[in-house]
Amino acid sequence: MNGKGNKFANAGAAAGGFLGGLGGSFVPPVNVTINNNKGGQQGAKAKAQSLMPAPEFWSPAQTRNYCNSLRAAAVTLSIEVAMGAEILNATLSQVPDPEGKSFGSKIRAAKVARKMRKAASALQSAAKNAAACYSVYTQEFEQEINAVRHRAKRPERPRMNWADQ
Repeated sequence: MNGKGNKFANAGAAAGGFLGGLGGSFVPPVNVTINNNKGGQQGAKAKAQSLMPAPEFWSPAQTRNYCNSLRAAAVTLSIEVAMGAEILNATLSQVPDPEGKSFGSKIRAAKVARKMRKAASALQSAAKNAAACYSVYTQEFEQEINAVRHRAKRPERPRMNWADQ
């Protein structure tokens, strides 16, 4: 086999190189989901809604839950997208430049991966804004929240009875 036949053989090795030198044994994570739902569209709708709670904001707890769920999902996705951008960059940089320019393949790969890095950055910003949303909510509606907190029935605690001896 000549040298040209091996150009794509080490693409996995290049992608795995930044992950600690895994070399040719690099295996990207693969998620397999088996959905045996016979409901058709209802199954897809339920799957799409499982990432986030329902957008109901009738209480501070629901608002906090929604903001925290959004923050957690955005952080997780930003990490995965950033990792995908690095893998994409490493893989595409192994594709030979059609014009034979030195570093041409790396430049083209960087241009493509830059957009995915921007998507990861946007997800990171979404996580920050979700956390800030609840903070601003508590500041803006502090009077209403405190009014309800003071009227809320506190659970009864057992009291010390000093007279019982």
